[in-house]
Amino acid sequence: MGESKISASMMCADLINLKDTIKTFEDKEVEYLHIDVMDGEFVPNFGLGVDYIRGLRELTTIPLDLHLMVKDPEYKLQWIGIKETDIVSIHYESTYQVQRALDWLVPFGCKRFLAINPATPIYVLEEVLDYIDGINLLMVNPGFAGQKIVPSTLKKAARIQNFLRERNNDHIIIEVDGNITPENGAKLKKYGASIFVCGTSSIFRGEVSDYKDNIEVFRKYVE
Repeated sequence: MGESKISASMMCADLINLKDTIKTFEDKEVEYLHIDVMDGEFVPNFGLGVDYIRGLRELTTIPLDLHLMVKDPEYKLQWIGIKETDIVSIHYESTYQVQRALDWLVPFGCKRFLAINPATPIYVLEEVLDYIDGINLLMVNPGFAGQKIVPSTLKKAARIQNFLRERNNDHIIIEVDGNITPENGAKLKKYGASIFVCGTSSIFRGEVSDYKDNIEVFRKYVE
């Protein structure tokens, strides 16, 4: 279990106040900006795209946590401008060639995460443990912000923690994504989570001026 880190879900950000939001995150030393890239095919929604990512990099040096909810991601990696400091999550369910897709991330030098949906069984991790730095456990079905947590995913997080321990893979990071309230974050911290994707149910509450307090509150829950 590593030090707790916040990955701020930029899908929830107010574009009108984006510069102020980024300044707040820099001041509060938010570790990652979570970017939901959606293609309307793997998930029934369109999310943040290549131009948004480029623009965000001009605003800040905070590393990006790129969550690729796209079909056949291995053929689209070159579009994104991945940096060594980034996390890139591809979905197990998005490609028939999971190991190949993870291999294609190697030249970028980024951290390689495998994302799994709430209903995807944890045994799918067995053959990719040597290919990944982390697991992005979806606590809701991907595609839309503001959903309630799928209750079974809390127990699933605990099972993943045990799964990794039994195989001497405690170094693999567990990231959790979806309805990560401070209370849910505290539970998931006990189950081995160390990166928390924070959206409207945690840090993006109220006005931009409230975000600093929200971040401080969340950090106390996941200490």
